Amino acid sequence: MSYSPRLEGVYANEVVPALKEKFGYKTIMQVPKIEKIVLSQGIGEAVADKKIAESAVKELTEIAGQKAQICLSKKDISNFKLRKGMPVGTKVTLRREKMYEFLDRLISVSLPRTRDFRGVKSNGDGRGNFTIGVKEHIIFPEINIDKVNRILGMDITIVTSANTNEEGRALLEQFGFPFTKK
Repeated sequence: MSYSPRLEGVYANEVVPALKEKFGYKTIMQVPKIEKIVLSQGIGEAVADKKIAESAVKELTEIAGQKAQICLSKKDISNFKLRKGMPVGTKVTLRREKMYEFLDRLISVSLPRTRDFRGVKSNGDGRGNFTIGVKEHIIFPEINIDKVNRILGMDITIVTSANTNEEGRALLEQFGFPFTKK
């Protein structure tokens, strides 16, 4: 017997029938699904100190369970003391099992640990994709707060196959995503 994440089973057994009934899809192939989750951090301070980029990659790798990569600047910007090829961010893209595992941890553990949490405010991009801004990466239980030298924020982008924000929001709400009430 092979392992499958909890939310993958929830999608197949609960989400698909609920969305099929709500939106009147004719086949299960029309039901939107989560395609990938992208975690990204901006580390502009890394221009002055290279160790910031290394620690950001290490921490993002711990959070995602998959190796993060450094994003380099594409051109020179003198106002920011930035040269082409300098580290400006980190990112990691999660798919399949790791994506479902991360989403499960995000919904049930990490977001409720956020200070003064009242739900996620996200309107989507018009095509059913949602981006959530997290101010402190220490809300994730994988991060040891004692070893963190700088608290960084991050953006979590959930890319779905939905055609509209309404469909994408309904998909994430079926998974138990804590959106604020409109």
